[in-house]
Amino acid sequence: VFFENGWLNMVGGCCGSTPQHIKAIREMSENYKPRKLPDVGRPKMWLSGLEDLVVDDVHNHLGLPFLNVGERCNLSGSLKFKRLMMKGDFGTAMDIAKKQVEDGAHVLDINVDDGMLDGLAAMQKFVKIAVTEPEVSKVPFMLDASKFDIVMAGLKWSQGKCIVNSISLKVGEELFKEQATLLRKHGAAVVVMAFDEDGQAATEPEKVRICKRSYDILVDEVGFPPEDIVFDPNVLTIGTGMEEHANYGVDFINATKTIREQCPYAKISGGISNLSFGFRGVTKIRESIHAVFLHHAILESGMDVGIVNADEMLMISELDPEMLEACNNLVFNLTEDATDVMLELTKKERAMMDALKKGGGPVVEKKSSWRDFDPVKRLEHALVNGISEFVVPDTEEARNLAERPLEVIEGPLMDGMNVVGDLFGAGKMFLPQVIKSARVMKKAVAYLLPFMEKEKKQKMLDEGLNPDDFDENDDSNFAGKVLMATVKGDVHDIGKNIVAVVLGCNNYKVYDIGVMCSCEKILEKAKEYNVDVIGLSGLITPSLDEMVVVAKEMSKRGFKQPLLIGGATTSKMHTAVKISPNYFTMEHPAIHVLDASRSVTVVSSLLSALKNEYVSDIMEEYNEMREDYYAGLEDRYFLTFDKAKEQKLKIDFDASPPAPTPNKLGLTVLDNVTLEDVVPFIDWNPFFQTWELRGRYPNRGYPKIFDDEAVGSEAKKLFNDAQALLNEIIKDKSMSLKGVVGMFPANQSKDGEDVDIFADEAARLAGNPTTTFCGLRQQAEKESEDPYLNQSDFIAPAGYKDHIGMFAVSCFGCGALVDKFEADNDDYNKIMAQALADRFVEAFAEYLHRAMRVDMWGYAKDEDLNEEDLLKIKYDGIRPAPGYPSQPDHTEKATMWDLLKAKELTGIDLSESYSMMPAASVSALVFAHPLSQYFAVGQIGKDQVDSYAVRKKFDLALTERWLSPILNYERD
Repeated sequence: VFFENGWLNMVGGCCGSTPQHIKAIREMSENYKPRKLPDVGRPKMWLSGLEDLVVDDVHNHLGLPFLNVGERCNLSGSLKFKRLMMKGDFGTAMDIAKKQVEDGAHVLDINVDDGMLDGLAAMQKFVKIAVTEPEVSKVPFMLDASKFDIVMAGLKWSQGKCIVNSISLKVGEELFKEQATLLRKHGAAVVVMAFDEDGQAATEPEKVRICKRSYDILVDEVGFPPEDIVFDPNVLTIGTGMEEHANYGVDFINATKTIREQCPYAKISGGISNLSFGFRGVTKIRESIHAVFLHHAILESGMDVGIVNADEMLMISELDPEMLEACNNLVFNLTEDATDVMLELTKKERAMMDALKKGGGPVVEKKSSWRDFDPVKRLEHALVNGISEFVVPDTEEARNLAERPLEVIEGPLMDGMNVVGDLFGAGKMFLPQVIKSARVMKKAVAYLLPFMEKEKKQKMLDEGLNPDDFDENDDSNFAGKVLMATVKGDVHDIGKNIVAVVLGCNNYKVYDIGVMCSCEKILEKAKEYNVDVIGLSGLITPSLDEMVVVAKEMSKRGFKQPLLIGGATTSKMHTAVKISPNYFTMEHPAIHVLDASRSVTVVSSLLSALKNEYVSDIMEEYNEMREDYYAGLEDRYFLTFDKAKEQKLKIDFDASPPAPTPNKLGLTVLDNVTLEDVVPFIDWNPFFQTWELRGRYPNRGYPKIFDDEAVGSEAKKLFNDAQALLNEIIKDKSMSLKGVVGMFPANQSKDGEDVDIFADEAARLAGNPTTTFCGLRQQAEKESEDPYLNQSDFIAPAGYKDHIGMFAVSCFGCGALVDKFEADNDDYNKIMAQALADRFVEAFAEYLHRAMRVDMWGYAKDEDLNEEDLLKIKYDGIRPAPGYPSQPDHTEKATMWDLLKAKELTGIDLSESYSMMPAASVSALVFAHPLSQYFAVGQIGKDQVDSYAVRKKFDLALTERWLSPILNYERD
């Protein structure tokens, strides 16, 4: 069918296709003629922002074959835009850009020309921000400036294919050709002004002559595509009272037709507001003049493009007869009194405008707003939409209307939260929206609590009871009680915080007992609060083992509550294989919860009449997973440790020598790197993952997620909120960065499995290492000839001068900011602050790694990668961290901390499970060799564990405990 219908340009197979399959396809294809390529037809201008735009096929919102170029992001086109740009308010200026697109602009004109403004910086910053706004960047940009370096600055930051406005022959032919050649290389279309060395073209013959001369140079000498040329023959002001200006409209319209005839495929544009500049301040008059002018210029002469305010454009049919006649006479210079007549109409229109301002004239109907609702409906609306601005006064109004404060909670607040819960459950609302709704709820309840407590105490007095016996922790009205804890040794709680908020939004009482919670504390608090469900969270791999400890102890002590497992390092498989065998019955299952969006479903199922059916399904699934896991171990083969060592990566360090000696050996404390320094290195993808916003292909990553049909809009709002808080944090310096870097002489150990670190070259020569980093080697059998890797393979053996780097960095101040938002019942900004702290420190690590490569170590001093290529790891060397796939043993951090003096020099500490504190911290070993690579050790055998324990001087049982997640056998 595909061959018969000519639907294929190319046909073939994929990784699963066999040669026989490909041969069969070829034999079939030989019976059919190749698909005929479509005829290209006449050349057309094809622009793009996030979306493509064929200019020749465009009709504007009035039905005219005309490209609307929005003028309001032009300093000379909007006083409001000018004021905003002068004070650096790019966020509000972006709202003007969005409004232009909403109102029908196909292309956005951006002009920041002003003597009091740094045009180069302003253009760069505006375009950088604009390309992150999908509502703006979906249309192409027209980069508009009188200085060529300013438009080039904007062009380098623009995506897609834009228009540059402008170049002209006034700079002379040579420079004109240079500029045009540069723009052609950048793939931009260009506006060419009707100027030459003698000045501006005002009359019809001059407009035609200069445009034709420019066209011939561009097409014949520069090789510029004619369809990408837009001529601006200068729309000049009419109605000035000066006789020499009266024919400017006619000259433009006539010249447009001739230029189109003499310059095939070129477009004609103009700045339409110039035409009526003499009538500024009276929009109706100006737009009426424009309507007549454009009607004739477009339909009769072929004008294609214009810089306009699309929202205010009028059709010629909308003009009353008097206005139509006056405009025709003015535009076509038909009568001597055309200007005087228009001035009279302008005076009348201005008088009507003044009357309206004073309250006279027609009554303007007020648009309805949710603020016009009664207070109960306002609260519901605020909850569903996450608007906290008016929550306190609205709650007070609702309280005054209710008989009791509790009615406000049980009525509009719970009604609103029920809607939120339903929408979230149905996938019609996303996590950031839920967190915002929770913020509104918390603020409203916090306001009502003192009134409720006063009421309860008064009731106790009326009943003759002691009000001091009042229980402030009464939780009998909740759908259920859940205890949440991050397990011992782990300090990460952002995911747990999100789950707590989501459960709270669904009327569950959540007791969050914090981070680094011992098993004893968890079980003690569970009894104290008499909770229905216990939830454990963790991010580092040692937390997995601690969760097993808690599960075993819960079983030993006879706990009956369901156990929920969550966190970045957890998985359904680990829960099924390692945790559930120690604590899973129909009464108290152990269940993995993938993310916050699943938590409500899991908890509600466990506390409902459907519990048995739900748990039975989970139990069956986990039993199957365990069987598959152990069957997989039986089917999987592992090399002996000795065999894996024989098949290690063998780098020829003579042919590919180690990196040169670092420029600065020893320790360097970094306490002068600012947040502004690292912002360009931020990878925003994990940020959206934290908030559980995931675009679908092809819009999975940042910034493509903004284009996603389902989550794009919410992702953009979230990103804007993040930018606002980020800028606030930078401004008030509420977070700061600090770290330490170390670089030392290093060589492979004698057996090649570890890396010896030396204090200096003398110690290296003496064979006297200061300490040793122990490594782990892959053992799972491979189907290919690939080597079995260990990090030590990337370091040269004794006899070579090799080195290793390492660092520990942290973002400080997040805790205080979190406490501040928590005190203000602002979960949304609390979680946002934690998410940003993580982004700051990860960016700091990227910034520092680059600084090591190009400066501190200097082995890649000529590296010139942009931020995108940095995030794609297109550089030499790696920076794996202990506890992660290349070396899954967290205890190696202790060796690093001793070498770096990390706690003493930076304040970054390690918990008993080697989790870094503060939570927003990153550490890494830095390998410089170009053949070094990231890899996963995977599961290892008992023979390697025995060797590793001896090399680390650890007890075998202790070693097995720390390596528990990667053992290919069951430890005793």
